[in-house]
Amino acid sequence: MKKRVLITGAAGFLGSHLCERFLKEGFHVIAMDNLITGNLRNIEEFFKLESFEFYHHDVSKFVHVPGELDYILHFASPASPIDYLKIPIQTLKVGSLGTHNLLGLAKAKNARMLIASTSEVYGDPDVHPQPETYWGNVNPIGPRGVYDEAKRFQEAMTMAYHTYHGVETRIVRIFNTYGPKMRLNDGRALPAFVGQALRGEDITVFGDGSQTRSFCFVDDLIEGIYRLLLSEYAQPVNIGNPDEITIKEFAEEVVKLTGTNSKVIYKDLPVDDPKQRRPDITRAKEILGWEPKVKRSEGLKKTLEYFKSLPQDELFKKELNFGS
Repeated sequence: MKKRVLITGAAGFLGSHLCERFLKEGFHVIAMDNLITGNLRNIEEFFKLESFEFYHHDVSKFVHVPGELDYILHFASPASPIDYLKIPIQTLKVGSLGTHNLLGLAKAKNARMLIASTSEVYGDPDVHPQPETYWGNVNPIGPRGVYDEAKRFQEAMTMAYHTYHGVETRIVRIFNTYGPKMRLNDGRALPAFVGQALRGEDITVFGDGSQTRSFCFVDDLIEGIYRLLLSEYAQPVNIGNPDEITIKEFAEEVVKLTGTNSKVIYKDLPVDDPKQRRPDITRAKEILGWEPKVKRSEGLKKTLEYFKSLPQDELFKKELNFGS
């Protein structure tokens, strides 16, 4: 019989790629999403498959899935500043109540559960690059606190279920990721820059552009997540690309790639926007035998082609860039 996996946030960027990977690996995929930020277009190709089913449900409420479950991947959460600044309470609830509900389900089904944590647990870091042993520098009452603290609580709850109830758990700390199926107007730097360039607009950089990010192509991330789920390691693991670049340099890369005449303009840096972000992936290399393979130039080309394929009304639906 096929192993059964529940993927929450399945209609989102990462969730939809996880659905595709687990279907290819021969799993029966149970997808769940409340569609607040997800889009059914991302998974519509799977609905015709017998090994795929979809539940329109908010995991902050009681979660019931009939039958056996082997794995749960909890990816249900707003993940961009524009989202969690609009829906802060829902962001906190999905990280706390949602995680609690799913851990209870994992315990009842004797399933292994992997949670999607984030590099944002490190906040605006004093340690660079960031290893898993660093505890972070987070402002709990700042505008980003609703996301950062939801993820930190999520990790604490997950480890409590692991140590107290013996639930098999895995924690992935995801660094900036990009690729096809990403929302063009989700408020993060990469899609914001590409969208502005494709519309022939100036590219907005917040601060002086010296802040850094490390962008990981989605295929590499999904491979790391898959390996972590099937590993025997329960502590947090960074999955990201350590190839660090300043936001100013990245904006210039996007202008060159798109072939536009866009200029880079500067605005004030948002509150608590991290000034440095680069993962220490030593643990992933040693335990999972994983490291990223896709170069940024290659990944950006694939992502650009996806954005170009979107309907024109989506391309010209503008949102503010709230950070990266």
